[in-house]
Amino acid sequence: MKKLLNTVYVTTEGASLKKDGENLVAMIDGAEKARVPLHMLASVVAFGPIFVSPGLIEACAGAGITIALLDRVGRFQARIEGPVSGNVLLRRAQYSRSDKPESFVRSFLTGKIANQRTVLQRALRDRDDMDFASRTAIDGVVERLGSILRRVALGKDDLDVLRGHEGEAANLYFGVFDRLIASDDPSLRFRGRSRRPPLDAVNGLLSFLYTLLTHECRSASETVGLDPAVGFLHRDRPGRPSLALDLMEELRPVFADRLALALINRKQIQAADFELRDGGAVYLNERGRKTVLTAWQERKKTERRHDFLEEVAPFGLVPYLQALLLARHLRGDLDAYPPWIWK
Repeated sequence: MKKLLNTVYVTTEGASLKKDGENLVAMIDGAEKARVPLHMLASVVAFGPIFVSPGLIEACAGAGITIALLDRVGRFQARIEGPVSGNVLLRRAQYSRSDKPESFVRSFLTGKIANQRTVLQRALRDRDDMDFASRTAIDGVVERLGSILRRVALGKDDLDVLRGHEGEAANLYFGVFDRLIASDDPSLRFRGRSRRPPLDAVNGLLSFLYTLLTHECRSASETVGLDPAVGFLHRDRPGRPSLALDLMEELRPVFADRLALALINRKQIQAADFELRDGGAVYLNERGRKTVLTAWQERKKTERRHDFLEEVAPFGLVPYLQALLLARHLRGDLDAYPPWIWK
């Protein structure tokens, strides 16, 4: 089992990161605020104008620690990493199989749609205060998602039809997503999925969590030797980590969507944690990002049984385990890629 290494998130503008011995040290206004041994780190994620010393960059590159640079609102800007050590034979298999991706896409969508259904079913079970109309609407979507799931599993559809199934499932799922929100604050209602830019607070929260999950899946794919830019479900595009986006599809209903709902329904995230930008974009402010990042790190410690591997593992290891299973399938060790399904 791979040791669950930590990700350091730096959100305070003007902070500086440096190397001191074999430690990463975070400084704010000349005062030391945190010290983390490098051997305990897998990656560093910096938001906004953060200074990273050349010495720390050199140490992280040599130790295989990725430094990801995001802007103030969490949009990806750059990555700093050392030499890539991917297995050339594994990557050749990945490139070859990407030309006929249907079996991989079927597995990714099976996991995604099954997990969307479970998020809705858990909400029905957990929310005693939900009104009859909402329960009826959600029950209907759960049933229709089950039908789509069966069609995906039949194994006869081509890639465009499978993508159509994904789109239909997403429209149904997000069509009732607002009914899962318990808050009566009108500024925390979900008005439909909007991405670039997010046009309400819920979309701003979801987009931020998706960014974090993409980072985890990209790091996982690189760790096992896969090329994060060459995917199966997502089309190749310069600068897009298509494989990381593939891996996150089956995970985001549980890792991101359910966490977003919990933060809002428990009132850990409120309207004051967002800011309105030009063009109507709504993003988390610094206080909101810190709240979400704390919950994200705690979520990664939650342990669940991995049904295929038949062992208990923390959520933080799931992206790595799924990337490892994908690599084993590409090498011919597994007959198919087993998606991660939350129960």
